[in-house]
Amino acid sequence: MLYKVCNMYCHTEFDRQDLFQEIVIQLWKSYPKFRGDSKFSTWLYRIALNTAISDLRNQKKNITLTAPDKLPTEIEDIQYYREKEEQLQQLHMAIGQLTEIEKAITMLYLEDKSYDEMEDILGINQNNLRVKMNRIKEKLRKLTKAVEHGIG
Repeated sequence: MLYKVCNMYCHTEFDRQDLFQEIVIQLWKSYPKFRGDSKFSTWLYRIALNTAISDLRNQKKNITLTAPDKLPTEIEDIQYYREKEEQLQQLHMAIGQLTEIEKAITMLYLEDKSYDEMEDILGINQNNLRVKMNRIKEKLRKLTKAVEHGIG
């Protein structure tokens, strides 16, 4: 879970390791305050995302996602996988252009978190989350089309 947060918010391996370490420190410091009012995973996500977003704001730098470097070598239908890889790269590039909170919502959505869980983790009520998610989906559609047409 922590690695996913780090991968979502960091561009380089060094930055991912640095953020991971910072999240672990924050978890260690915050654990005595964990009251068990929510699931442990919800609390963990909340600390990790808040740390990642705070870290980004403190560093004041833009971080984008990159596609995985390694792909399967023995592929029956290489063209099909190339197209899928290209689509995934476009999606990663589009996600990289989202705001910090939009990235957090997107990551939780892709993790199949319910709106209840997302509300607990992010502290945003479900109605606002649904509105934001619809806007994010539309933004991603536009961004992936722009990339596809060489505009982004």
